[in-house]
Amino acid sequence: MKFLPRQFIVALVIVLLLAPVFVYSQTAQDAEKLIVDSVPKPKRQRTSFFGPAPPDTKRFGRAAAEWGLAQAIPFSYNRFVANAVYARVTGATITRNLNPGSWQWDKDIFRTNQFGHPYQGSLYFSAFRANGYTFWQSAPAALAGSYVWETFGENERPSPNDFVNTSFGGIVLGEMSYRLSNKIVNNRHRGFGRQLEEIAAFLANPMNGLNRLLDGRWGRVYGNPKDRDSSQVSAEFDLGARTFNSIIGNDGGNGKKTGIFGRAKLMYGNRYKDYSTPFSNIFINIEVGKDDSSMVNLLSVYGSLAGWELRSNRDLKHLVIISANYDYISNEAFFYGGQSVKANLFSTYDMSKKFTFNTNIGLGPVLLAAVPNTYNSNGRNYDYTSGFSINGGAGLKFAERFFAGIDYRGGWLYTVNGNKSHYFLHTVTSEVRYAFSKSLSLAAESGYFFLRGKYDEHPDVNKRYPYLRVSTRYSVDF
Repeated sequence: MKFLPRQFIVALVIVLLLAPVFVYSQTAQDAEKLIVDSVPKPKRQRTSFFGPAPPDTKRFGRAAAEWGLAQAIPFSYNRFVANAVYARVTGATITRNLNPGSWQWDKDIFRTNQFGHPYQGSLYFSAFRANGYTFWQSAPAALAGSYVWETFGENERPSPNDFVNTSFGGIVLGEMSYRLSNKIVNNRHRGFGRQLEEIAAFLANPMNGLNRLLDGRWGRVYGNPKDRDSSQVSAEFDLGARTFNSIIGNDGGNGKKTGIFGRAKLMYGNRYKDYSTPFSNIFINIEVGKDDSSMVNLLSVYGSLAGWELRSNRDLKHLVIISANYDYISNEAFFYGGQSVKANLFSTYDMSKKFTFNTNIGLGPVLLAAVPNTYNSNGRNYDYTSGFSINGGAGLKFAERFFAGIDYRGGWLYTVNGNKSHYFLHTVTSEVRYAFSKSLSLAAESGYFFLRGKYDEHPDVNKRYPYLRVSTRYSVDF
């Protein structure tokens, strides 16, 4: 796949920006409930290919057809519309690609490999997830989709980086977008607001939206089915100014820049509830700003896979969570795209009725990461690496008014394809915030990104990105 579906990031931003529309006042909800409760609930119907079915029904035929569409549509566009050279597949290229010895690392641009392929994988995953299959049952669809595309969808040799990015990244983005899509739509709502919900849910997860259309659920008002997502969801929206500098080596950098930025954070689920279910807790962070090297500067997704409570009482909670993580960073100093699995220890201490202190620490393997390579080896401006990551942080909250926190993320990465090299990545951020009300607050954040590349055959390279941000934050629960 050689296209970059920027619409997915745009869709996520739109979905998060539309979040306040999905929040009704309690009075309006109560009034609406009286109306909707009088509407007869639809009877459970038999499963059919295009007809409605109970929420827990597995529809393999439709899932397989939609999985095939996720292959056929981009291939048809590449071959018959764009007339791309790499889409001219022949029997000879398929035979070669079926040979396990034909795999090699490719030279596609950073954004295509690190975001385009995960997005495509999310469609394979969601084709089954939106048709009644569980998280673990849907995961093989992403792996199979990646293999079929690498073998039959292009005439280029299959690449291990595409397989990892499409399968693992697709599973993470797929489950995140599937849950978000289900949360957005409330079947009791009606009117223009309901249509906005349906559109936003479709943008978040096209496969889930397609199934709502096929089932006749789009816009239909009825009592919520048993699969209605009742998870707690909170969102934060920042708008403010930032100043930053891009520094390489010992020079003074390009000079400080100042500009407007926006950020949206979404926290799905309660970390201490239902932690044994995959992706019962999701954290999404998106940052945008035109003054930096690209419009989208950050996309980070964290999803819990499994959890265990170590100790809990009225004042103290300890919880271990295994998480799947997807990170995409693009700023003037450097870019980074990686996928990892971590074991995280979260602790919360209720020191008093007004004072709460929390800590977190995590560590685990980086499965695959793309790191900028100054010396452009193998026709790419980045190396593929694997390694180990660690993170830690602490925060305090006082009287639901004052908040302060500090976080560190670090990684050691060894090059598996590219220059003979290894890298050290460090990021430190700190924030203070004062809440004027439950929904409105003022925040200030400082941070420092540092990437050191150590090369066997070239001089080492150090890249730094210090910044300071001040913003107004709007918080909402829905």
